[in-house]
Order: sequence, then C-alpha cells, then structure tokens
Amino acid sequence: MPHPVRIAMLGSGFVAEFYMQGLANVNGQEVVLNFSLSSKRARAFAERWNIAESTTSLPAALERNDIDLYIIALPNESHLPVSLLLSQLKRNQVCTKPLARDKSEAKTMWKAAKKAGKMHGYAETEVFAPAVVKAREFIEAGGIGQVLWVRSRESHSGPHSAHFWDIDKTGGGALNDLACHCIEAARYFHGKDNEIVEVMAWGDTLVHHKKTKGEDNALLVLKFESGGIAHCELSWTCKGGLDLRNEIHGSEGSIFTDVTRGTPITSFTAKPAGYVIEKADIDFGWTRPLPEEAFAYGYQAEMRHFVECVRAGATPRETYEDGYKVNVVLDAGYESMRTKKWVRVKY
Repeated sequence: MPHPVRIAMLGSGFVAEFYMQGLANVNGQEVVLNFSLSSKRARAFAERWNIAESTTSLPAALERNDIDLYIIALPNESHLPVSLLLSQLKRNQVCTKPLARDKSEAKTMWKAAKKAGKMHGYAETEVFAPAVVKAREFIEAGGIGQVLWVRSRESHSGPHSAHFWDIDKTGGGALNDLACHCIEAARYFHGKDNEIVEVMAWGDTLVHHKKTKGEDNALLVLKFESGGIAHCELSWTCKGGLDLRNEIHGSEGSIFTDVTRGTPITSFTAKPAGYVIEKADIDFGWTRPLPEEAFAYGYQAEMRHFVECVRAGATPRETYEDGYKVNVVLDAGYESMRTKKWVRVKY
C-alpha cells in the first residue's frame, strides 16, 4: 500500500478523542473523515484534529471507496447496525469495547465480519497497554511460572456521557462498561487457549439510584480450564480518577501493574491547573497527573497495530472473536448476578 492508510473515524466523543491521540503518534496513516450525528460536533472535531472532511450522513461515509479502515467509536447501540453495514460493503473495521450489548449481537457482528473476508479488530486497550504487554512478556518467559490467580480492577466515579447510564442502550451497568477490560486482561495473562469455563458475579446499585437502573458496583470471578482464577473489581462510585490495576500471581512469582495510582508525577495546587487524569473529580489540591495517557492506556499501541495490520493484510491479535467471547462471559456474569449461582460459560 504505497499511500497512507486512510481512516474514517465514526464518532466524535470521548473514545474518539483518545483514538485520535493514539493515532497522532502512528506513522503511515491519515484520518480523512469524521462522522458524527451532530454537524456542529463533526465540524469541531474535524477542525480540532485537522481532518479534511466531516459528515452527518452515515451512508455517505460508509460508501466511499477511498477509505482503508473504519473505526467505530460510537455508542454501544450503534455497534451492531454500523458494523453490519461495513461488512456488507466489505470494509476493514475496528470497533471499540464492548463489542456489543450482548453475546447475540456480538456473534452476529463477528460472523458477518468474518464472512466479508476483511479485517476486523477489537479495540480493547488494556491488552495493548505497555505495562500489561510487559507483564505478558514476563509470563511468556516463564518468570512467574504457571499463572494461578489474576486480580484486575477498573473503577472511577461514573460515566462521562448521559447515554452510558441507560442500560437499554448500553447493555448493562458497571459490569458491562468496565469488566470487558478486566476479562480480556485475565484472558491475556492466563493465555487465550485457556478458556473461561465458569463465572460468579455480584452487582448492586449503591449510589446512583436516580441515574441508572443498572449496577454501579460489581464483582466478577472467572474460573479457567486450567483451574486458575481471576477476579474483577468494577465500580462507578470510586472518587479520585480512574483506578486501573492488575495483579498476576503465579507458581514462581507475581507481577503488579498500576498506571494511574503510581504515576511519575505528584502535584499540589491551590487553584485548578488544568487536566489531571481521566475521570478526575477535582483538578486542584493533591493530584496525580498522568503524562501521555493515550500511550499509558494502550490507545497508541492498538491504533498502530491495527494500521499495520491493514497495511500488511494481517489478522489483528484482537478480533471480533475476542470481543464475542468477552460478551459471552459478560452475559454469564449477569445470569450469575440474577441467580446468585456459578454459571457455566457457553460459547
């Protein structure tokens, strides 16, 4: 492919901003189009990121023949219909997490993308985060022996956009929103050939009763074929900004990752001093700013990977099949939450 990989960014919200930050440091690509439901937001997004064109017409965006990669950075309820249109048109596509609102939608997306014969990438940042990739390298080198137990935590004080609180639009509450990261991290650490076979979950609405019908706190336990365990801690009620941590315990050692509580800078300011970190509740007093968030979270690495896969005609290491399996585990988690029992995972 002699020309840059030409990208259409479908969406102009929070995650689209992070994708653009990640792409800013990726060579051999150019975002040439932004789609948004709002003409004002589309124009503002395109101007902010120096994108040549913007549109509010989805057909006009998808039917172009000069786009090499479409990135779905849209709300959860839009993933299925937009992805199916892309598959019908045989376009390369990448979709943000979670792949869909439930396993049925996810399976439909995966099968259609597979039938189209074009690239499909599941944009799960956690397994592209440099700290997490390094941890996996230690595991592959045998540094901690057999992985036995993983603890993964993702928490903050609640979603930034109103639509996230509507579980009919999203598919669920904190478990759906945050556990997708932790499930894929656990699969990455335990090994993807070591399937999750059984789950147990708890969830409840402890604080945001007026905002959502979904759970704002959840716990999820995953049992692997090997007998290994992972447990995931999810919360929409924790103050202090995004809390993103992993522990991997093996037969010969342990690994710990912490990209938000162990930042290389600490500050005390009497007045607001600007952006601190994702989901920060205050921007003054004692704070822990995170430099290069897009890099630390894995946005830069995953965007580079997907661009390189388009250029080489290669299969990404995270595909819609992975997204589907995560949705299967999430559905089993919600069944366990309702029945208060262990639930077998059926792929």
